[in-house]
Amino acid sequence: MKRASPPNFDQAGFKQALSQFATGVTVITTRAASGQLIGITASSFNSVSLDPPLVLWSLATRSASMPVFRVNSHYVVNVLAASQLDLCKRFATVKGDRFEGVSHAAGDSGMPVLDGALAWFECHNRSRYEEGDHVIFVGEVERCGVHDNAADIAPLVFQSGQFHGLKLL
Repeated sequence: MKRASPPNFDQAGFKQALSQFATGVTVITTRAASGQLIGITASSFNSVSLDPPLVLWSLATRSASMPVFRVNSHYVVNVLAASQLDLCKRFATVKGDRFEGVSHAAGDSGMPVLDGALAWFECHNRSRYEEGDHVIFVGEVERCGVHDNAADIAPLVFQSGQFHGLKLL
């Protein structure tokens, strides 16, 4: 089998090219064995399959949350609305208890579903694949839901290093 050619770009050029692809923004939530709630902001979310219902996301191997996500049986992918930029930033940067003052409810598996999320996917941690400096998580969706007014709510989007709310057409 023929191998890939060496890249003809540097890491900064690669990051700049990747940043042109607009992605939705999610907060992935779970609960550690100790009961502590864990959540991280991720834009690396995508659908994989309708039958069975599968989604994927990825997490840097060096992430402090990696040990919990690697061993937990369940997590929730919370798709953020444009009005939830504060939650996005909180779960991306706050040290300590990121859930302090954040309204949420336990899903059927006990994992936190964020109030006001545009959509949510409660997943069984089906498989993991180590690739480069990230781990790709494939979740089998056991339950999902959509905000009651989803058709009228703009999603939060990340593109070119900035957050945007899409204007609905």
